[in-house]
Amino acid sequence: MIPWIGQPLPRFEDPPLLTGEGRFVADLTQDASFLRFVRSPVAHGRIISIEAPERVTAFTSDDLREVRPIRPLLHRPDFHPIEQPVLASGKVRFVGEPVAVVVAGTLEEAEDAAEQVFVDIESEDRVISAPDALRPGAPAVHDHLETNVVVDARFETERVDEVFADAAEVVEFDLRSRRQNALPLEARGSVASYDPRTGRTTLTASVQSPHVVRTVLADLLGMPESDLRVVVPDVGGAFGQKFCLAPEDVVTAWVARRLRTTVSWVEDRRENLMSSFHSRDHHYRVRGAFDADARLLAVDADLVCNIGAYSCYPVTCGVEPLMALAEFPGPYDFRTYRVRSRGVTTNTCPMAPYRGVSRPVITLAMERLLDLAAVRLGIEPAEIRRRNLISEFPYTSATGLVYDEGSYVESLDRAVEAIGLEDFRGRQAAARSEGRYLGIGFSVFSERTGYGTSAFAARSMDVTPGYETVDLAMDPSGNVEARLGASPHGQGLETTLAQLIGDELGVEPARVRIVHGDTDRTPYGWGTFASRSLVIAGGAARLASDRLRSKLAAIASSELEAAPEDIVIRAGRATVAGTDAGIDVAELARLAYHSSHRLAAGMDPGLTATATYDPAGTFSNACHVATVEVDPETGGVRVDRFVVVEDAGRLINPMIVDGQLHGGVTQGIAGALYEEIRYDEEGNILTTSLMDFLPPTLAEVPTIEIHHLETISDATITGAKGLGEGGTIGAPAAVINAVADALRPLGVQIAEAPVTPSRLRRLVRESERIPA
Repeated sequence: MIPWIGQPLPRFEDPPLLTGEGRFVADLTQDASFLRFVRSPVAHGRIISIEAPERVTAFTSDDLREVRPIRPLLHRPDFHPIEQPVLASGKVRFVGEPVAVVVAGTLEEAEDAAEQVFVDIESEDRVISAPDALRPGAPAVHDHLETNVVVDARFETERVDEVFADAAEVVEFDLRSRRQNALPLEARGSVASYDPRTGRTTLTASVQSPHVVRTVLADLLGMPESDLRVVVPDVGGAFGQKFCLAPEDVVTAWVARRLRTTVSWVEDRRENLMSSFHSRDHHYRVRGAFDADARLLAVDADLVCNIGAYSCYPVTCGVEPLMALAEFPGPYDFRTYRVRSRGVTTNTCPMAPYRGVSRPVITLAMERLLDLAAVRLGIEPAEIRRRNLISEFPYTSATGLVYDEGSYVESLDRAVEAIGLEDFRGRQAAARSEGRYLGIGFSVFSERTGYGTSAFAARSMDVTPGYETVDLAMDPSGNVEARLGASPHGQGLETTLAQLIGDELGVEPARVRIVHGDTDRTPYGWGTFASRSLVIAGGAARLASDRLRSKLAAIASSELEAAPEDIVIRAGRATVAGTDAGIDVAELARLAYHSSHRLAAGMDPGLTATATYDPAGTFSNACHVATVEVDPETGGVRVDRFVVVEDAGRLINPMIVDGQLHGGVTQGIAGALYEEIRYDEEGNILTTSLMDFLPPTLAEVPTIEIHHLETISDATITGAKGLGEGGTIGAPAAVINAVADALRPLGVQIAEAPVTPSRLRRLVRESERIPA
């Protein structure tokens, strides 16, 4: 029998989606009333009054007084808690903050009713950017805080100043990564249904963590958790934006209970761009010390993250600055490190994790540092990376992270070979003689994946996620059902877990049913995020499969009169090793249920197993290379080639792996060149449609060439490492380094993402006054 693991099986999830039979939140609103939120048009101000006509059913914070505010917590001395009312109470703090909700029979009527609600707000001074929020005397986003800094983390090893003083070269630069939106194809939404017979409420929502939503929503509404069911149907993309608790979901459940009926909320694209969690708004100041052989000796970094007006639940506003601090060194071998990382509130939409979280920005910072040093020291960008990459494992970073076995140098060398670096340099020189500007950019990174409670506990989180549980059962017909707490939303986890379980139990993956996204049917879990699902849920599935396999072997050993260790289970049969004697797995299953008197003494009837997995974590790694052509006259950038050399350990399904990389790289290219959420000085958002916020199309994304390495470490019991965020982590640095390489003859210095045409033209105009 050919193992199912490693086979590029088509995804089981796809047929209903491709034939229009998927079920999304918006498909479930037929019998519901519709909600529409009235949102603040002002970035900061005091609410004077909210008035609605008598014929309009509307609710404000005065009606929801018994609903507790959202209050994410870190137990750290440098953290200052922020409370967020589910509807603005007393003040508004960003344009788009919900201040009231209306209910009507149709979506159109709800929209009309929302427009009739009058909100009187006395505008106050606002602060939009993190640097402005740090200025002495800056307006306070939250009156109870003395400063707009809500988390201020610091770390320093010994001898930092001494190493910089003795360095052969010190490279220093500022970096800005501008604000983005995850832009899922399906915007957020939920349907809440109240059952007056049982008193239970069912919330069907487009979220990533149904159990977490159930717990916190019950807490906020003051109801028994057993009276709330959360169901996640098909989800049209999430990327982190649907991981944290949305105030609108709380209000939707409250209205359903208040009116004892079914209500729905489905946001439109304008709401999504304006009011859904944003990401990536960072300002960095970075210094690197190098010796004469281009070896990186030390890094000194000041990292400032704009976290918006409120903190996100459950990971808090500390998720970006704390991750940036801990993981900034990436795949590079240096032990002298000083960093300050701050989360700063502003009068803008709150932030939440978006694919990669801080790592696209810290990778961009490290990769720009190495490129700038390579120019200063007169060596190839690939060579400076080769001299500084971690090559011996296990490796403990300056911040104490333990890296398991990886292929950092190997991935770089493979990428250099695949891209044809020497040949490209020749073509680049020829093109420059013709007035054309070609460039190449490298990005080498590590991706921390599959980490459990120990990693989250290090952040001192009040809610500490990490483990996952899988309940496994084989029915009397020999079919398998796996119920998991993880809640996939497009990653192909149903297929990969079926392959993994099928291998262990000797059944075809098509006979394995994966159940998820329903808190009434699944064990408590933390959902799907952070490149963790296959590693952790897969680990739990493997452990549960091992236990179920052992029971099958024990039953077969009794029936076949052989020792359990001599039983081989594969291709639907249990056989005695080295013989033809065997019995079908389906027959064993029927026996376990219907002939329990034949089971060994002390063996329970049926075939079930449960396992929980909570690993310390692992590290994937990759090298991305982009080649581009830049038109200095228009600021246009064309990405000609994009090469990925990825090491994610054992590949359960290579086809799904490639799909994850294609999507991730596309989002990374978007962050490098196109997508940007922009505010004006008054705090009005300027990018509220896809006419202004520009995702790339097929015309802007090249064919992505993927090469795989497989380093199998003992950090995961399946041998697999996570990779869902990797494409997005590495691509921005590769593209931006390539653009900088192309325009080096013009003296252009790039330290900002995205590099839009207008921004690039400005840089070219400024540089043309300086001799190249």
